[in-house]
Amino acid sequence: MTKKNNRNPVLLVHGLNDTGAVFSKMAPYLTNLGWYVYDLDLIPCNGDAKLDHLARQVAYYINHTFDPSQPIDIVGFSMGGIVSRYYIQRLGGINRVQRFITIASPHRGTFAAYASTRPGCIQMRPDSEFLLGLNQDVAMLENINFTSIWTPLDLMIVPANSSQLPVGKDVQVLTATHPLMLTDARSLQAVAIALTEPIAKESSNVEEVYNFSQPVVQLSNRGVARQVREIASWRLLDILDKKIF
Repeated sequence: MTKKNNRNPVLLVHGLNDTGAVFSKMAPYLTNLGWYVYDLDLIPCNGDAKLDHLARQVAYYINHTFDPSQPIDIVGFSMGGIVSRYYIQRLGGINRVQRFITIASPHRGTFAAYASTRPGCIQMRPDSEFLLGLNQDVAMLENINFTSIWTPLDLMIVPANSSQLPVGKDVQVLTATHPLMLTDARSLQAVAIALTEPIAKESSNVEEVYNFSQPVVQLSNRGVARQVREIASWRLLDILDKKIF
């Protein structure tokens, strides 16, 4: 597996009651822009499995698809963003993921999850033990390029600003519904911009810190890294405007 145009391969991780087919518009869009794009089907995807179990499926897929030395980028939609967070923060993904993008993910929970008593849905409720644990050391995400893309009009993520985290980059897209976040031109554009931002920190340095037996240490200079990424984002925006609309 080699990089395409010097870009990392991109893994797309779907949400609740979905499969990789939900990326039927995003996958070819990114491919046309020069990325190798992959997806997987999480089983079961209906909430019957805990999110940490699904995260191990992500880890297995990555370990058996990519060379161990190959850095990757991940885009997670809704529940897929939380599953991917667990892989990054708990299963060693922090040592190889360079860009991590979540789309309409309930990082701080959603009240819509109270509609189900399935284990995976319970973990997505506000203040669940699962989410509190991930958010306790959310500073880990400072060591990679993290972007959260969300819409304030989302009726599946309640409150909608649950998609926000105190780290990384925050991108609001005024998309009318939760599913449209995967097909709206502005959302697709935001993903492409995030995937082309310069890496804020070399992952090889992160590996020396995160051995998952020691306390988390925050290393990155977030302010400087954000300024660099913003400049790159605006340059790419001029190019993508002509390709999307």
